[in-house]
Amino acid sequence: MKNSLQDRLVHILKHAYENAPAVHKLLNEAELTPDDIQTLADLDKIPVTTKDRLVELQLEHPPFGGFLAVPTETLEHIFFSPGPLYEPHAGESAVIDSAREILEIADFRAGDVVLNSFGYHLIPTGLAVDQVSREIGITVIPAGVGNADLLVKMMLDLKVTGYLGTPSWLMALIKKAEDMGMDFQKQFFLSKALVSAEPLPAEMRGAFVDTYKLTVTNAYATAELGVLAYNTEGGLAMKLLESSIIQVTNPETGLSVKPGETGEVVVTSFDETYPLIRLGTGDLAMYIDPAPGQSRQSERSIILVGRVGDAVKVRGMFVHPNQLRFAVSQVPGVGRLQAVVVRPEKRDEFKLQVVLADESADRDELVVALSEAIRTTCRVNVDQVDFVSESDLGEDAQIILDERSWV
Repeated sequence: MKNSLQDRLVHILKHAYENAPAVHKLLNEAELTPDDIQTLADLDKIPVTTKDRLVELQLEHPPFGGFLAVPTETLEHIFFSPGPLYEPHAGESAVIDSAREILEIADFRAGDVVLNSFGYHLIPTGLAVDQVSREIGITVIPAGVGNADLLVKMMLDLKVTGYLGTPSWLMALIKKAEDMGMDFQKQFFLSKALVSAEPLPAEMRGAFVDTYKLTVTNAYATAELGVLAYNTEGGLAMKLLESSIIQVTNPETGLSVKPGETGEVVVTSFDETYPLIRLGTGDLAMYIDPAPGQSRQSERSIILVGRVGDAVKVRGMFVHPNQLRFAVSQVPGVGRLQAVVVRPEKRDEFKLQVVLADESADRDELVVALSEAIRTTCRVNVDQVDFVSESDLGEDAQIILDERSWV
């Protein structure tokens, strides 16, 4: 029988306090010891560590900010996420735990043939769901994203039954099959999909379920912590997993909020390699009844309502304004710049509006250099570059403008 969240909390805090210098310092500065944290409610005594603070700690105490709680030589992977942040893994992790939980919920089982379109490059998602899928007897096609013609052929030839990846890429594959003259419902074997990394609009979910007869599980996840919540029925409410402790807290005080109040999603992982204690995700949410402490965590739900800061998620990747500023600083000739995110055809598009510092600059070369700098730094491809005047951009223009609508 799995230990309760409370028992696991007591264990991980003791382990982290003894082995991770950053956690030891965090508790000491709050005049706490692990003995002071015996219940889930006691977690509110510990200050929240924001992602921005985690970045600062990794710069101050490279490479892992003092959160590594095992010998370096035991690590199997080191991943990277926007921030920038290094993420050490030693086989088991919070991400792996949550992958096990969500794959079971989504009814992926032995004998399935699954197309895994989550990224395998630098981020843990693709490898995590790959590992857990193979553990339970699933055959995995490590697809990633790209080459739609080939993936459609593989889905047909190999009788793929399950899909893992973003919802927009799944829809793109279905539409590609139809453009190739195939009847997706009659010729393909796909029956289930676990989607994440971007919003799932109601219209798209409806098409998956009603037109293509798929069972769809939509997951809310972060690179550092894995899957946190999900829904299988549509709507905004997402049920919480139990592979970590998930709180919704006041961003100013760090104290848990009541149902119906908006707060930041704050997570404590049980990862003995890299124990993140009360990490602020930057996501804003509100609880739906019942209230925290009145039921098991898995019986509670949240609704996501936005971001604490001004980072924007594009095709599954968070783009931070400071990342964008750094990328642009590497390209001579740019005076000012604004990124605009739109979603005209159920796919995010990342466009740039650029004011030249020198009108005589070679615009074609600048487009190539900017696109490469942003792809390397932010890990997002630029779809379009428009050169505008200073007056077109406006004096107070945000560096990232999100014009998407999820209605």
